[in-house]
Amino acid sequence: MPPLPARTLPLLYAIILLDVVVGAAVGPVMPEFVRGLPEPQLWLSVGTGIFLGVQLFSAPLLGRLSDGYGRRPIFILSAIGTLAANVLLLPVRAGLYFVNRVSDGLTNGMYATARSAITDMSPPERLFRNLGIEGAIISLGFVLGPMAAGLLLTVLQVPSGQQASYVVGLAVALGALNVLLSLWLPETHQQRNGVRGAELRTELGLAINPLTLWKRLQAKNAPNPGIRRIVLTQVALTLSLGYYFYFVPFVSMGELQLDARGISYLFMYFGALSIVLNYVFYTYFADRLNQRKAIVWLAVLGTPVLLGYGLVGTSKTTFYILVTLDCFTLSLIQGLLEGRLARRTTDADRGEIFGLNQAFQALASFGTALVFGGLSVLDLRLPWAWFALCLGAVAWLAARPEPRVPAAA
Repeated sequence: MPPLPARTLPLLYAIILLDVVVGAAVGPVMPEFVRGLPEPQLWLSVGTGIFLGVQLFSAPLLGRLSDGYGRRPIFILSAIGTLAANVLLLPVRAGLYFVNRVSDGLTNGMYATARSAITDMSPPERLFRNLGIEGAIISLGFVLGPMAAGLLLTVLQVPSGQQASYVVGLAVALGALNVLLSLWLPETHQQRNGVRGAELRTELGLAINPLTLWKRLQAKNAPNPGIRRIVLTQVALTLSLGYYFYFVPFVSMGELQLDARGISYLFMYFGALSIVLNYVFYTYFADRLNQRKAIVWLAVLGTPVLLGYGLVGTSKTTFYILVTLDCFTLSLIQGLLEGRLARRTTDADRGEIFGLNQAFQALASFGTALVFGGLSVLDLRLPWAWFALCLGAVAWLAARPEPRVPAAA
């Protein structure tokens, strides 16, 4: 493979950053789209479940396409899809909110492609670091998105009834910029052989059936034992990380009663601290640790943090203390699992494996959204017990002995 232009990795990080910024910016105003509906916290959760559930088939499909045609076309497609999805939000209507969730979910499978592209261009000794930086970039997006929305609303002194429209307008402008950056991105994957229409139809049929997803995972695990365990651990973590999507309904409709600005400040703090910790951890420590044991301990220490969120009541100080502990524990797990999975992929099937992994994550995200949506109707504190239970499952799965790789014939 010829050397890639020096701009490739920084440009890829910029595309990921802008995509997260767009999604994070509109997060604080999403409650406005469902506020007039009965049980708004349930409908907000349903929208989240739709967005994540659609990725059940879009992620493996986009991953397969990226193996066949390259990473760059998928980035362009995803950027255009995100732009179109946000245009749909310009009239603040509940019906368009749900259409947006479907549209945006269809092209949000780009993160499997992003991790494949990073792995394409990363030498083994820099793989964990580069994937860790991706985690820090995502955290930065969670800072800059709410920060941009908060500054827009504050500087322009936007009345509460117009805040959603202004923030969505900002997201549309940033989405258009990301389309341009995606067009400038060089291709990172050279072993392309195309994908026929019949193959795509087969891929789609396989992707929408969880049983076939499991069989495909089993097939990938047979020559490389350990892939299945990592993916299942990722599923448990995804069930737990549903709390990221539950934050907005919990802090806006629960006892804390945060408004759009308060939610923006929360994500700014959460994201800023995560950036620093992820960068330091993945730059200086991740490669020197036993990653499996680190996952176990981070999950064990993070479980009581999740339980604590449900007990904060009206105390914003206690809530921010728990957010700080969160950043030091369970928020560091994701990159470790992604790095361990990346080391078990090859150039030929990297996009497919990451796509399968994201499909299982989408299935888990859809399931956990239904669970926490239903529990929140009974009591807004109950979902935190569910999230803590799932994080405990992460610790249990990671603590089990590693499967042995069969000896070569």
